[in-house]
Amino acid sequence: MTEFGYKISSEEHGPQALVANARRAEEVGFSFATISDHFHPWVTAQGHSPFVWSVLGGIAQVTQRIDIVTGVTCPSVRIHPAIVAHAAATAGVMLEGRFVLGVGSGENLNEHILGDRWPEAPVRLEMLEEAVEVIRLLWGGGQKSHHGRHYTVENARIFDLPERPIPIMVAGSGKLSTTLAGRIGDGFVGLAPDAEMLKTFDDSGGAGKPHYGEVNVCWAADKEQARRTVMEYWPVAGVEGQLMQELPVPALFEQATSMVPEDDVVATIVCGPDDQEHIEGIRKFVEAGFDHVWIHQIGPDQEGFFRFYQDRVLPKLR
Repeated sequence: MTEFGYKISSEEHGPQALVANARRAEEVGFSFATISDHFHPWVTAQGHSPFVWSVLGGIAQVTQRIDIVTGVTCPSVRIHPAIVAHAAATAGVMLEGRFVLGVGSGENLNEHILGDRWPEAPVRLEMLEEAVEVIRLLWGGGQKSHHGRHYTVENARIFDLPERPIPIMVAGSGKLSTTLAGRIGDGFVGLAPDAEMLKTFDDSGGAGKPHYGEVNVCWAADKEQARRTVMEYWPVAGVEGQLMQELPVPALFEQATSMVPEDDVVATIVCGPDDQEHIEGIRKFVEAGFDHVWIHQIGPDQEGFFRFYQDRVLPKLR
């Protein structure tokens, strides 16, 4: 049976709002939530980007049932994987078995901030693989050392570990990243309803493991209002190719999105108050093979979205 989740969008909301949104997601009946991990928002209008590991501590205190997934964190450039292992272990303890670590190879937008080189994609995937190795090594308990191509860890021990191992979901988009996800991940994270991509993951060692996917929507009282909200807060939906991984600052995303027509920006986003359109957008992912589908409500009106999904969408999906 497919599980339905909610996106806690760190780029669009401050830390207190993110904690409150997680609590509301649990109240209205979502079974899990994903939280994005950014240093910068995509565009300035989004206006936020709090430190995800602090927010997770707050979420742990106001929820009891809902699973929480980082969707996704980069453990390979901006933050050393040993630190991610430490932070995630603490989150796992505080969430008492409800935490899932989602990881990916990152975007230059967030990872360049310390002046580190932004390597080409195959190197980033190599770094991600070693980072996951380091994380699992430290989660094994005891004092550990690692001397690899990209990372060094010496005499490190994480004292506070959760009772059960934390699953690691690995994000993929192209063939190389999806193949890596199948080989090293406990599950897959994808952003498109692409059955062939899931087959690549399954064939690479991921068969039987969970598939997580994201649906972008904008509930509003009317479709035109929703389209305007998307154009203001999520114009990056119209950015194609490698720009999402390569552009380093929000100002350049704003330049790139200024050249994308509105129809192209909203082409893959469900806009407006028609519950059947929302359901059909979600079903595309279910039919492609995703067994965990989370919904990202674009813009500031989260409460209207929660009421709409509680009353008119989630009951029909189930």
